[in-house]
Amino acid sequence: MSAHSEPTTATEAFMAHRNLLFTVAYEMLGSAADAEDLLQETWLRWLGVDLANVRDERAYLVRIITRLALDRLRALGRRKESYVGSWLPEPLLTAPDVAEDVELADSISMAMLLVLETLAPIERAVFVLREVFDLDYDEIAEAVGKSPAAVRQTAYRARAHVAARRPRGTVTPAENRAALKAFQQAVETGELQCLLDILAPDVVAMGDGGGIKHTLPQPLVGADKVARLLARWWTHDAERSVELVQINGRPGLLIRVNGKIDGAMAVRIDNGLITGLYGVRNPEKLSGVERETAVSR
Repeated sequence: MSAHSEPTTATEAFMAHRNLLFTVAYEMLGSAADAEDLLQETWLRWLGVDLANVRDERAYLVRIITRLALDRLRALGRRKESYVGSWLPEPLLTAPDVAEDVELADSISMAMLLVLETLAPIERAVFVLREVFDLDYDEIAEAVGKSPAAVRQTAYRARAHVAARRPRGTVTPAENRAALKAFQQAVETGELQCLLDILAPDVVAMGDGGGIKHTLPQPLVGADKVARLLARWWTHDAERSVELVQINGRPGLLIRVNGKIDGAMAVRIDNGLITGLYGVRNPEKLSGVERETAVSR
C-alpha cells in the first residue's frame, strides 16, 4: 500500500464506524460535546496506526475511543461534583428510525443513561461494550486493560446492578407516541385533571439548568406536585411552544420560547403513563437538539 493511498483507506475505515464510535462515547459519558471531542482524538490516533497490522478495524477503533472515554469519564466525575443543581445527560435529537431498534433506543434513553451514571467507570464501559454493542470478552479486555476473566466478573456485577434499576417492561414506539401526544395536549391546555390522567402516581421530574437557567433545584416526586408545576409552567409564558420530536430514541418534547429553543424534555413511559420527566434547559447542553444526531450499534 502506498503512502498516498493509506490515508484514504484510514478515512474510509473511520467514517464507516464513525456513528458507532460516537454512540459508544456518548453512552459512556452522557455528553454529546465530549463524545465529539473524543471522535477527533480517536481520528488523530487512528491516523498514526499502521493499518497493515490491524486485523479488525472496528474493534481497534472501539478500543481507542473506549480508553479515551474512560479517562474523560473520570475527569467528568470530578466536574459533576461541583455542578449546580441536578446533572442530566445532554439530550440528542434522533431520527425516527432509531426508535425501531428497541435495544439501541433503550440504551441511549435518558432513563438508562441515568442508570449507567450509577456504575463505576470500568463497569460502565464493560456493560456498554458487552450488552449494547455485543463485543466479546477478549475484545473488551483489550479495550479496558483487564483480563477476560476480570471482565466477565465486572460484566456480571454491572448487569445485575443495571437490572435492578433499569426501566421495567417494553413499550412500543406507537405506545410511546400515543402517551406523549396525550401528555403534550395536557401540557398545552394546562388542565390539571388531564395531566393527572397521564402521570403515574410516583412520577419523578428532574431539571438541569446548570446554574444558568431556572429549573427544578431537586427532583420532584408525585403526580399531584408534578401536574401542578406543569400547569403553572405553561400558563406563565404565552410565547412558549412545544414540539413532539425524538429525544434519545424516544418521543420527547422540544420547547421553544419566542421561536428559539429553550429546552428539551425527555420522557419515560411505563404502561401508558409518564413515570419520568427529564428537562434540560442548560444552554451548554442543547447543541444536540438543534439537528439530528446519527447513532448506531
